[in-house]
Amino acid sequence: MEEKMKLNGSAKLGYGLGAVGKDMVYMLSASYVFYYFQDIMGASAIVIGIISMVARIFDAFNDPIMGAIVAKTKTRWGKFRPWLLIGTITNAVILVAMFMAPPTLDANGIGVYAAVTYILWGVTYTMMDIPYWSMIPAFTEGGKEREGLTTLARSCAGVGSALVSIFTVKIVYALGTKFAAANAGAYEIERIGFKYVAIGVAVLFIVFIVITCMTVKEKSSVDMESPSVGEMFKSLISNDQAMTVVITIVLINTALYVTSNLVIYFFKYDLGGVAWNSNYTIFNMVGGGVQILSMMVLYPVLRNVLKLNNIKIFTYGIVASVIGYIILLVLATFGINALPPFLVPGVIIMAVAGVNNVVITVFLANTVDYGELKNGHRDESVIFSMQTFVVKAASGIAIMVTSVALQVFKLSDKAASEAEQAMDLSLNVPAASKMGIRFVMTLIPIACLLFAFFWFKKKYILTDEKIDDITKELESKKANA
Repeated sequence: MEEKMKLNGSAKLGYGLGAVGKDMVYMLSASYVFYYFQDIMGASAIVIGIISMVARIFDAFNDPIMGAIVAKTKTRWGKFRPWLLIGTITNAVILVAMFMAPPTLDANGIGVYAAVTYILWGVTYTMMDIPYWSMIPAFTEGGKEREGLTTLARSCAGVGSALVSIFTVKIVYALGTKFAAANAGAYEIERIGFKYVAIGVAVLFIVFIVITCMTVKEKSSVDMESPSVGEMFKSLISNDQAMTVVITIVLINTALYVTSNLVIYFFKYDLGGVAWNSNYTIFNMVGGGVQILSMMVLYPVLRNVLKLNNIKIFTYGIVASVIGYIILLVLATFGINALPPFLVPGVIIMAVAGVNNVVITVFLANTVDYGELKNGHRDESVIFSMQTFVVKAASGIAIMVTSVALQVFKLSDKAASEAEQAMDLSLNVPAASKMGIRFVMTLIPIACLLFAFFWFKKKYILTDEKIDDITKELESKKANA
């Protein structure tokens, strides 16, 4: 077996840059493609919602298929890097095409265009994402080196996501204003701006992944486990604790995604103002920064300094998040139209989201040991593959909820005159529509969080003490084997 050398700094930097690029692309699609096709291009919210939900669920089922293809690949460049490069280039091209929809198409034409490009985008993203994460064992040793690289990549991915979340709308308006016609309305400015943002992100994506492929070398041949969808569900059925955590993940992510999908509409059509995009940028900057800091600082403080167990951290987090949503609803309902008060619930909700990213991963890892003791075999790769599946499923559910809300309350009004588009767009929206969106972006997440809380409290039994007992029992069985 070929001996592996220690991972050098250039390989770590190259791999981290790849994570930045791929999550910039993912966040641009996840956060803005629905808004682009529905609000800017004028497609039916319901049609785009159905397309998005079907595409996300199809993409979730497509993950194991792509995993099997990568596992069987053998080339002089290894099995991972060829697919990483092919997937990146094709995904970047599709991303640009997706945000360059022809403005002459009618609503039905835009719907067809969205369906084709979005599904192709999902397929090509999976083509790149699966080999990116699966290649880690091929160029690292186990233990601390592998854990350290995985942590670095996850952190870099968070930076990529945060950059797009924070700056996209502001850059869209800056580029749109620069390249659109002098008399262009707000929607035309956004359409042009998103085109150039997509081109910029796509170019960075390709450059960063090329650096990854050049600096990271596959030093050995590794067996890549690729669980099927059937295996994933079989593992869930036989592991009641994994099922508990998976359902909790779906509910928590659905709550967060419903809010994140609707918050741009809230700022544009409810909080309003000519400079709504600046307020939206500041809100995302604060929220994104808090989410990253909560993962890196708040969770360690709660766990290691305050000595709280993960179940208590999760419980307090759900309570805090519900309080944050209540504050958000109260502020919106009473007509507060200044940004600073809304930063309070934003900070609370995003801080909890960051902590939950860590806590839920710990809970999921605990179910692996539990399953090994209960069923006699470890399903680590199968159970963690399920995490990607359910996150995408939750995203699909949230998009469908968003599309129904927008269809019912009709926030977008592309028929507005050019003069009206250049002014405060919230002035054209009926009070009932604003109130409806406020309820959807707060009450549905609250319901999801409360259901998740009571479900988890009733079903989850893996306390710290229980995990210690399971670990000791497994070690005893291995010693006596």
